[in-house]
Amino acid sequence: MTASVMKLDHTYDVIVVGGGHAGSEAAAAAARIGARTLLITPDLARVGQMSCNPAIGGIAKGVVAREVDALGGIMGRATDAARIQFRMLNRSKGPAVWSPRAQCDRELYPRGVRKALDEVPGLCFYEDMVTGLLMEEGRVAGVRTGGGGEVRARAVVVTAGTFLRGRIHIGGDASVGAGRAGEAPSVELAEELEARGLEIGRFKTGTPPRIDGRSVDFTRTERQDG
Repeated sequence: MTASVMKLDHTYDVIVVGGGHAGSEAAAAAARIGARTLLITPDLARVGQMSCNPAIGGIAKGVVAREVDALGGIMGRATDAARIQFRMLNRSKGPAVWSPRAQCDRELYPRGVRKALDEVPGLCFYEDMVTGLLMEEGRVAGVRTGGGGEVRARAVVVTAGTFLRGRIHIGGDASVGAGRAGEAPSVELAEELEARGLEIGRFKTGTPPRIDGRSVDFTRTERQDG
């Protein structure tokens, strides 16, 4: 059985919450070792979405990308299917600090991720927001969803990333709650995790302004080949 959007069962070996880079890898890894796995995400059309930076790898992260690839992950395969340019950064320095980086097509990359996930036996998808955890005798026994459902599992992996009580700041305007632009944050799950004694923080990322290519004089720029 390949990955599919199917009628939700009530028991799995592993539930993965979130369908970004980490969630895709976690779900694929669990299913590959034979666990009946369910990936739950609010929007199945955005599994493997590249939010703003269309790069895989780079300084320090290139090492992680290579390790994920060596362990049988899907990131490298999706990158091969979507890459526009590949460069080895820091070549002016010693080999110990060289870092591979691939720039990817932001539309093709998530298609590559979904295709790779579809080929993993025992992996299922479900579209909903996870709002809480089911607990039994002090341990996690499943999840609750925004649609009012309950799904049980022997293990739950939370990879909600920036969606956990996320906020977006644009210029001097008041901030708005969002996981990504146009997508709701995961507030209820964050509050429950905090209520159970886990510290919930928020990392700051900066998205640079986009530049209209028609406003750039490319004759004055230096070409950088891959």
